[in-house]
Amino acid sequence: MTTKKILPALLMVMAITLITPVFASNPTPVKTEVPKEVRAKQIETRLIEIRNMDKTNMTRAEKKELRMEVKGLKKEAATQGVYLSVGAIIIIILLLILLL
Repeated sequence: MTTKKILPALLMVMAITLITPVFASNPTPVKTEVPKEVRAKQIETRLIEIRNMDKTNMTRAEKKELRMEVKGLKKEAATQGVYLSVGAIIIIILLLILLL
């Protein structure tokens, strides 16, 4: 074979070996996120369930697990708010002053 025939074949083989693994890889699974309102309702329901539990028959470890769960749920509920930075508030005030 001549180099004129080998070079295109070699380039084709290289291209196929470089491109094929990209298409052969598994796609990343799609994450389904729960809307904030629904998650907030779930947290509230779980906190009410924990509050209404009969804790007299629980062991010390079980009570500790519940306390940790309550702390985590409260922390998660606190982070679901809308926050504005000081710079954003200043820009909003300036825009309101200029427009009104």
